[in-house]
Amino acid sequence: MADPIAVPAALVEAATVPGAIKAALPALTVALFNGAINVLLAVLILAVGWTIAHWLSGWLRKVLVRSHHIDETIKPLLVKSVNYVVLAITLVAVLSQFGVQTTSVIALLGAAGLAIGLALQGALSNVASGVMLLVLRPFRVGDYVVVAGNTGGTVREIGLFNTVLITPDMVYIAVPNSQIFGGAITNYTREETRRINIVVGIDYEDDIDKAQAILLDIMDSDERVLKVPAPVAPVNELASSSVNLIARCFVPNTLYWDIFFDMQKAIKMRFDEAGITIPFPQQTGSIRPLKLSAPPRT
Repeated sequence: MADPIAVPAALVEAATVPGAIKAALPALTVALFNGAINVLLAVLILAVGWTIAHWLSGWLRKVLVRSHHIDETIKPLLVKSVNYVVLAITLVAVLSQFGVQTTSVIALLGAAGLAIGLALQGALSNVASGVMLLVLRPFRVGDYVVVAGNTGGTVREIGLFNTVLITPDMVYIAVPNSQIFGGAITNYTREETRRINIVVGIDYEDDIDKAQAILLDIMDSDERVLKVPAPVAPVNELASSSVNLIARCFVPNTLYWDIFFDMQKAIKMRFDEAGITIPFPQQTGSIRPLKLSAPPRT
């Protein structure tokens, strides 16, 4: 007689599973399979959307760099906006893959946005100020400005939250837009021409007319100096130690510092040749005899 076949313990345990669970197993298997497929598709959509956003923003950045018809101030904002829009569309597609209604998502985002807006009023004021700076354009990328009291530098980027300035000694400064828009803005690059004022002191014993003629000759002989308005060299002040003259002329804005430095050197050399003294600050002292009073009588 053949030996009886041993039944595996797992089959014995499966036979004891309630019938309701056995009936639900196929549906649970299908649900798990569909869920895994949805997760894989969501990851795929997210990866594709992220790649498209990165590629599209990079391509747009290269196109805008070659374009001369779009202002440099708006180019970074356009690139970031395209990137954010593609990522937002990707997020909605991922959520819809799991059966989430987009209307519910929009309502949820609206409520969350209101709550975040109330909590981040300062940050949103920076955004509003950034939009106004882009619309009004008191300065552009590449301008040298002084903003927020006494912060100066060349504008590198105007963002939604802050504006990036690079100081002449190559220091990176990020200034919140609300501080810029709420204060005075001094733009040294906006106008095509700029006035040079060089104050020069001469000794009281020197010839004022001769010194003025030298200053005018220096300015007139420089081809970079504009002829209209004409250069002038008036007496500015009768100071305590010198007679102060002003070498005043208008020059192209892009050449301001080159002409300013060259002109100071030329003034010193021409005054030395003409024997005109640029005096140091002086003070005149006097000694008065001390009057001694008679000693009191005892």
